[in-house]
Amino acid sequence: MRNVFLTVILTTTALFPSFLYAVNEDLAPESATGVQTQATVRARQQLVVTAHPLATQAGYNILQQGGSAADAAVAVQAMLTLVEPQSSGIGGGAFMLYWDNSAQKVTAFDGRETAPAAATEDLFLTTSGTPMNWWDAMVGGRSVGTPGVLAMLELSQKNYGKLPWGKLFNDAISTSEAGFNVTPRLHQLLASKINPGLGRYPQARQYFFTADGEPLPEGYLLTNPALADSLRQIAQQGATALYRGPLADKIITAIKQAKDNPGKLTLSDLQNYQAVERQAICQPFRQYRVCGFPPPTSGGVTILQILLLMALAEPQPLPPDSLEFYHLFTQASRLAYADRARYLADSDFVGVPVDQLLDADYLQQRSQLINPHRDMGQAHPGELPVAISQADDQSPELPCTSHFVIVDRWGNAVSMTTSIEMAFGSTLMAGGFLLNNQLTDFSFVAEVDGKPVANRVQPGKRPRSSMSPMMVFDENNQLIAALGSPGGSRIISYVAENLYRKLSSDISLQQAFNSPHVVNRNGVTELEAGTTAERFAEPLKALGHEIKIRDQNSGLHGFFRQSDGSWGSAADPRREGTALGN
Repeated sequence: MRNVFLTVILTTTALFPSFLYAVNEDLAPESATGVQTQATVRARQQLVVTAHPLATQAGYNILQQGGSAADAAVAVQAMLTLVEPQSSGIGGGAFMLYWDNSAQKVTAFDGRETAPAAATEDLFLTTSGTPMNWWDAMVGGRSVGTPGVLAMLELSQKNYGKLPWGKLFNDAISTSEAGFNVTPRLHQLLASKINPGLGRYPQARQYFFTADGEPLPEGYLLTNPALADSLRQIAQQGATALYRGPLADKIITAIKQAKDNPGKLTLSDLQNYQAVERQAICQPFRQYRVCGFPPPTSGGVTILQILLLMALAEPQPLPPDSLEFYHLFTQASRLAYADRARYLADSDFVGVPVDQLLDADYLQQRSQLINPHRDMGQAHPGELPVAISQADDQSPELPCTSHFVIVDRWGNAVSMTTSIEMAFGSTLMAGGFLLNNQLTDFSFVAEVDGKPVANRVQPGKRPRSSMSPMMVFDENNQLIAALGSPGGSRIISYVAENLYRKLSSDISLQQAFNSPHVVNRNGVTELEAGTTAERFAEPLKALGHEIKIRDQNSGLHGFFRQSDGSWGSAADPRREGTALGN
């Protein structure tokens, strides 16, 4: 069959959300490099959709060689580590939903980073007891958590892989040695100085900049022999190569050498890391069953809350680009984000009332707070019988992440969101890859007015996330869709609104992704700049909304089963995603 290959160029600038800890709202974490219309790739046997053409090709090659979706995910992540280093890599973490078609089972694989054993609640406090400036906390070793994505990929591949582990790294190794061309997006992110710490440490400075200190130009052939060597070790020894031995030593050395902001991660933290297999959380919506990832990410619970609140407040589907939709979506979002701030964190450390948050009676009561004629204003979390009284969290969470989806010839599928958190992470490099700054996803303060924050720093704990890999099933429990997005805490909005649009109308998933964004994280209502959403600014103001028109930073990737049984890809026109299938 004919292979179809499409490329989308990054299209929007995106502004940081307003956070505690002095994160500047006016800095731009994504740089615009143009827009290109994305078309749907149709595939009957197998399909890969990722953020970069070389990653898409690497995953597709594995499928063509008889590999499963779990095998292809390893190849995709290895290549993304090279070609999209600003967003994800083996120095970071991820959440994966895996659909085993033969067993009719969806499993949640947790590869989130963990806090060092030596970390304490004052990790991000100054000597005077006040929260650190976010930038000071982020750059260097302090923010680095134990990387988890590689252990998670190995766990899922051992369960569901069909090819030898070592074979999955061939494309990434050869491309690391031969080099790849710097994309417009990578160049723009370097030129924008989005991460002010990127030139601070020698390895990253020498890798991403010329000898004159200029960002690598678009089209520059960038080789990474150090990463090739690291991936070769991992291919031969398994994930243990990252957690023990020379690679582990390199990670710890890089953290210790950041003497301006050293971290607490040790070799024992690496050696003791465990990926976790969890149970996906699923709820009925319309005639479908929608499944998401449980805590420590807040994405699954919060998205399901938004969808269910909308259905309760207005049972009839709303037109996906209407004033009624925009108003209802923002009100449901307010309520869900309020609960998120109070209750969601790592359930291995704190009591997370997932069942109560998704309870039909509780959501019915919450939905009655939605006023169809007026913005409700700041929403408060619902009252739930949790073991302790908790304070709300305002932890920073920035939007440089990646999402990809895969379906193989047997109908098995992956929906995986992967991240090093901030663009270029902590800016520390070891073995040719960047180390994450995911610990800054914790709350910088442990308590407020004597009440503990659920997402406070604790040894071995996984910081709360908004990553939201999702899957959708029909009434016969057949997989019909998988999707997700980068975007920091806005991920939840991006994925929820597109799920609602697709599952409540007859538009295609690509049409949904092309639609303008509306976001409300229990504050201002954000309308995507340069889109038809702007025409709702005045009507929403008349309903009491405080409006901000701004660019958005999504990077949605997904697929949806077509009426003829084939798979149809969808890629966000705001970034440079690609799809390949047959």
